[in-house]
Formats: sequence, structure tokens, C-alpha cells
Amino acid sequence: MFTGIVTDLAEIVSVQHTPQRGTRFDVKTRYDLKDVPIGASIAHNGVCLTVIDIKSDIYCVEVSEETLSKTTLGDWRAGRKINLERPLALGDELGVHMVSGHVDGVGRLVSQVPDGASQRLVFQAPDALAKYIASKGSVTVDGVSLTVNEVDGATFGVNIIPHTQEVTTLGLLAPGDKVNLEIDLIARYVARLMGKE
Repeated sequence: MFTGIVTDLAEIVSVQHTPQRGTRFDVKTRYDLKDVPIGASIAHNGVCLTVIDIKSDIYCVEVSEETLSKTTLGDWRAGRKINLERPLALGDELGVHMVSGHVDGVGRLVSQVPDGASQRLVFQAPDALAKYIASKGSVTVDGVSLTVNEVDGATFGVNIIPHTQEVTTLGLLAPGDKVNLEIDLIARYVARLMGKE
């Protein structure tokens, strides 16, 4: 489990595609990789992936075709910045909401306008996910936990403060860019219990 609080703005340094191993990403991070074992889970723009190799300040992950087809990872190239988060440990503070690292769908940034020192971002969600996104509820965008300001059909708005703009990829987005979306776990389970899923 994760919290949606990004702890590193990392960079993809290489992408390799092979028939035997699928797609492999090499990720350069500021994490102390002496504390990251092979087999560790790390959220990458909201997608939980397993560390398979470590070299100095770079580690490697492999991605299945299913993950590439259901997330933005199929568009990743060398030089791309990504949000990282290590999983919760027993006793860690849960400062925002619980995030599984299982992306529900891909959305798109519709607009971005200044709102004081913040930026107001409006995203288009896939129609199948829109019913789970509620005003003043939580949503995870590229691994960042955010509070929803308002919902209008399949679009929803959020504000990001200057700190979030600086330490995550959300400050790098432009209208039209695709993002990974994970809906709130509670919304998913409530819908299931009410027979709406």
C-alpha cells in the first residue's frame, strides 16, 4: 500500500524491449538503494512495480504488456521524469489516503490555469471511472494523492500548490498529456457493496 505522497522525482534512463523479458525500464533515483532490496515494490507514477536489479543509483523494473496497455508506461522514453513512492511500512503516518498502486485507467489533462500561487488542473477521466470521482473526495493522479474540487460529468478539477508543482511531475504537465488515475479505494468498495459495479 501507498499514500500518494511522492518521495522522489526520478528519471527513466533507458527503455529496452525484448521478446523474452518484455519491457525493462532503468530508473535513476535519489533513494539510497542500499535500503532497497531486489523484489521491493515501488510506485512509478502510481503503478506498483518490482525492483529486479540494482546498479549504483539506478535500478531496473520489468513491465508486462497488460501494464503497458492499461497505463501511460507504454509512452515512456529515456529522459522522462516520473514520480516515485516507496510502500508504507508498519507504523508510518497515513497522511492522505490509501493507494493500492493499481491504476484504474488513463485520463488526460484538459486545462491548466493559475489560481493564486496554485495551479488549477482539470482532467478528463474515462467514462467508466467518472462515477467513482466525487467532489471533496480523493483521487490519485500519476501517483499523487489529490482532493477533488469539483466534478462535471467525466471531468474533475484539482488544485496543486507550488510545493507539489516542484516535487512531482504534475508541474510539468501540459494540456493533452495523459496521466494514470487510481480511484479512491473506499469509493470502489462502496460501489461494489451497492451493486453498482
